[in-house]
Amino acid sequence: MTTTPEPHITDKLRSDAITVLSAWPAPNPRQEGLRHRYLRYLSEHRDAMWRSCSPDHLTASALIVSADRRHVLLTLHARAKRWLQTGGHCEAGDDTLAAAAIREAREESGIDALTIGSTPVLLSRHAVPFCGPAAHHLDVQYCAIAPVGAEIRVSSESDDVRWWPAVSLPEDADAAVRDLVAACTR
Repeated sequence: MTTTPEPHITDKLRSDAITVLSAWPAPNPRQEGLRHRYLRYLSEHRDAMWRSCSPDHLTASALIVSADRRHVLLTLHARAKRWLQTGGHCEAGDDTLAAAAIREAREESGIDALTIGSTPVLLSRHAVPFCGPAAHHLDVQYCAIAPVGAEIRVSSESDDVRWWPAVSLPEDADAAVRDLVAACTR
């Protein structure tokens, strides 16, 4: 079982999340509603950044985009059995949401030379049954850019990792993934 890190680590990452989400210009009313929901959750739960927070907790993810923005890297998640962007739970070594997103992207793709923006692209609240009954990830989603010729590898968290044309995603890609791809490849 994951334990909550020391209070000074918890406060730093939580403070970053509040700062980032407070300043984030949501692209539409639905995203603005999620932004407010996340900020409210952060104000009500000092441990909102950690997997141990129940029922929900914040997570960070990154869609990896090719340098020309024509392809996206998706991972066939080993537990969810769906094609998703890279991402996951925050860890004690993450100082910021962007740091958590880039760490997850590097771990799950094998690409060390990724660059990531400091501003989220979208927010996604989704059910995650393997985190507990009625659990949700309050995901803060970033865009990461891969260098030309980046080589990928499959991590232990994935069944596969593959480049997809941004205009031709897997048939079973859900609306949240499609929305993120659209936002990152504009």
